[in-house]
Amino acid sequence: MQFYRVGGAVRDQLLGLPVKDNDWVVIGATPEQMKDLGFQPVGRDFPVFLHPQTKEEYALARTERKTGHGYAGFSFYTSIDISLEEDLLRRDLTINAMAEDQHGNIIDPYGGQKDLKNRQLRHISSAFQEDPLRILRVARFAARLAPLGFTVAEETLELMRNMVKSGEASHLVPERVWQETSKALMEPSPSVYFQTLESCGALQAVMPEFRSLIHNQTLVHLNKAVRADSTALIRFGCLFSPRLPQPEAEKIDNILTVQAASSRMRLPSDFADMALLVTEHAQRVASVFHTSDAESLMSLFDAIDALRRPERFISLITILSYGFETVQLKKNQVIKLLDCCLSIKARDLMTENLKGKAIGEALRQKRLQKIQSTVDLIKYNQQ
Repeated sequence: MQFYRVGGAVRDQLLGLPVKDNDWVVIGATPEQMKDLGFQPVGRDFPVFLHPQTKEEYALARTERKTGHGYAGFSFYTSIDISLEEDLLRRDLTINAMAEDQHGNIIDPYGGQKDLKNRQLRHISSAFQEDPLRILRVARFAARLAPLGFTVAEETLELMRNMVKSGEASHLVPERVWQETSKALMEPSPSVYFQTLESCGALQAVMPEFRSLIHNQTLVHLNKAVRADSTALIRFGCLFSPRLPQPEAEKIDNILTVQAASSRMRLPSDFADMALLVTEHAQRVASVFHTSDAESLMSLFDAIDALRRPERFISLITILSYGFETVQLKKNQVIKLLDCCLSIKARDLMTENLKGKAIGEALRQKRLQKIQSTVDLIKYNQQ
């Protein structure tokens, strides 16, 4: 029985990056032997165990065989006679197919260290094309390692194109597409993820609605959000910033496209909501921020429900600040004006003997007055 540290931990250690998780492969062991050593079984499809102390994952060496379409169409075979090289061969990229023994020696049967040196993301064998999920994984690794100079090897990119042409990519289910995409959004260069998918045709195959909305300028906005260390929600919203001025017919088409994408990809509700907000209100926000008069701002707050959901409004204008200078310049000022409105509560009008709709109208007028006085004060201080 032999234990080897494998995969991302070995790769990141050789790159000088922090090692977040250790994964291990076990050669020459049976499930019963692992249980006798105190390992806890957790794998459903193949034998994976948790170490009794560290809780790190230890998987028995295995091979796999294609049995159907998609990333789930595989059968796995485990045996005490499967070698380390056979186990590593089933992995996606050479840089992820290295192992380290207990003495710190690197086992590298497929040229991972060479590709690390040459900054290449390269597939190990033609079996790569049997799993469409690897298209997304390669794009995500490209987004992660692009700052270090990594690019996808041309022969691997060609293999990805062939997978798209053959229809293999169409077997990816929406949940897995979103899972990989949401992870990619938090990589150092998420724009590279979308560019890689576009370069092999997968963006059209797995996210056709996105392809019609994402363009070079939205990726520039995304890069600005990354530099600001924004959340995944903010980064995602940047993908939908339209070019302004925008014809009304185009806006309506984009709204329908976002709604279709959200439904088909089964996006989380907050992400779907933000994509729609950006698409629907970008032009209005930009024009109102240009004038900043009290009535226009109050109408904007009402239209986007900013007084009941201020955090969502702030996320929206943060997204738009990466694409439009007027929003960027006045973002903090408008947030201050929103805070002024929120400071005035309906209970403050209880002494005025108002009832029904009169309370709402009086509250709105009080808030309008507060916005106007604050705007006047800001203008005075800027003189």
